[in-house]
Amino acid sequence: MPRFSGEASLRILVTGSAGFIGYHLARRLLAEGHEVVGFDGLTPYYDVALKEQRHAMLEAMPGFRPVIGRLEDAAAIEAAFADGPEVVVHLAAQAGVRYSLEAPFSYTDSNVTGTLAVLEAARARPVRHLLVASSSSVYGMAGRASRETDKTDEPVSLYAATKKATEAITHSYAHLFDIPTTCLRFFTVYGPWGRPDMAPFKFTEAIAEGRPISIFGEGRMRRDFTYVDDVVVAVRRLIEAVPVKGAPVAGDSLSAVAPWRVVNIAGGRPVELMRFVSAIEAAMGREANKELLPMQPGDVTDTAAEVGLLRTLVGEVPATPVEDGVQAFVEWFRGWRGS
Repeated sequence: MPRFSGEASLRILVTGSAGFIGYHLARRLLAEGHEVVGFDGLTPYYDVALKEQRHAMLEAMPGFRPVIGRLEDAAAIEAAFADGPEVVVHLAAQAGVRYSLEAPFSYTDSNVTGTLAVLEAARARPVRHLLVASSSSVYGMAGRASRETDKTDEPVSLYAATKKATEAITHSYAHLFDIPTTCLRFFTVYGPWGRPDMAPFKFTEAIAEGRPISIFGEGRMRRDFTYVDDVVVAVRRLIEAVPVKGAPVAGDSLSAVAPWRVVNIAGGRPVELMRFVSAIEAAMGREANKELLPMQPGDVTDTAAEVGLLRTLVGEVPATPVEDGVQAFVEWFRGWRGS
C-alpha cells in the first residue's frame, strides 16, 4: 500500500485536538515538524478547563492553528479545511457509554451528523488519507478476542451504535468518492491528560480524596487497556499506510469495493479490572475502599483485541505494561492536581 515518502512535513487536520487522544497525537505531529490544524468544540461533557489546558500547550508549539467550533457548524468546518489538509484524523466525537443513556441526541448530532460534515468537506477537497475514530464498543458482547472481520451487528449501547454508523457512512464515502479511509477501533485508552469520566481518572481521584470507588461488574470485567503513547505511535504509523481498493486484510477481502479498512488499536493483552485497581493502589501508596456493584446498562464484560492486522501494518503493537502506564498516569495526576 502507498506511503508518503520523501516529504519533510504534511498538512494535517486533527479534530478533537483538545481531547485526550487528539492532544497527544497533535503534540507528536507538531514535534515532528508537521503543520497541524486543531479543531475542537470545547464542549462541557467534562471539565472544559482540562481541554483548554491541552489546547494552550498545543498553541505554544510552532505550526499549530486552532479552530474552535462544533462539527455541526458548517462555517467552522470550512475554516478547519481552509488550508487544504493532506491528512485528516477525525477524533472528535461524543464519548462515553453511560452518558448516552442521558443525552442520546448529543451522540447522533456529533458522531453521525458531525462525521457526515467532515466527510462532505473531505469530498470537496480530496485528502490523501482520512483516519476516523471508532471504538471497541462496536463488538458488543463478543466475549473473546475481537477481529476486524467479525460481525458488529449487535451494539449494546447507543454510543456503540453511532460508532457502527460512523464506520458504515465512511465506507460508503470511500466507495463513492474514492476517499482512502482507516477506521480506528480504540480499546480503553488511558494515560496522562486522560478523561475524567473514565475509570483510571475516577479511581485515582477517589483514592486521593479518601472516597470509595465504584467497581461495576463486581470486579469481574476485563479490559484491553492501551497506553496513550502506544496509541499515538500506532496512529502516526497508520497515517503513512494508506489503504487501497481491494487490498486483502488479515487474509480476508474485508474491503473489496473501497479503499477502506478498520484496524484494532490495542495490545491484545486484556487485564482484569481488579489488577488495574491494584496498580493504581500501588502507585498511590494507599488502598482503595471498594464498592462492588452490578454491571451498568450498555457495559460489556470483556474487551480483547486480535491485533495481527495492526502488527502487519505498523510493525508492532502497544506494549506498555499496565503497571508502568498507571504509574505515569498517577504521576501526571498528582502534578495536575497540585497545579
